[in-house]
Amino acid sequence: MTMKKTRTVLLTTLWGALLLALLIILAYEMSVVVPGRLAGNVVAEYGTAVILELLALVLIPLSFWLFRWKKVREDLGQRKEDALLLWGMVRLLMLCLPMLASILAYYFFLTPTFYYLALILAICLFFVYPSAGRCAREVETGKPKE
Repeated sequence: MTMKKTRTVLLTTLWGALLLALLIILAYEMSVVVPGRLAGNVVAEYGTAVILELLALVLIPLSFWLFRWKKVREDLGQRKEDALLLWGMVRLLMLCLPMLASILAYYFFLTPTFYYLALILAICLFFVYPSAGRCAREVETGKPKE
């Protein structure tokens, strides 16, 4: 696989997740789907909040440091674009899936905590954006330059 195709797949994943988030928001805001189905269910809200907050606390730093791990650097040095596709996809999904879950939780419970969590995860996506320069740097030496 070429670098251009790898980057295209990563960008499609990123923008697809953001588009899906926007579609979920539009569906609830336009009352296509009724929000607040679980509003008032304190036990479910608490459990969901704990799980999503812990996921965010673990996955955000993990996604930022993923490409610094020895195994990942070695894989990037050996398999180049294929490894970048695998590890880049893992990194994007570590941020996108909890973001989408937080958006859904916000509309299920109508609690601002989930909105802010989704916003934090969305902002984190800018720090792992698969630009051409980032992709080339990460494959070039098997580790990102500082």
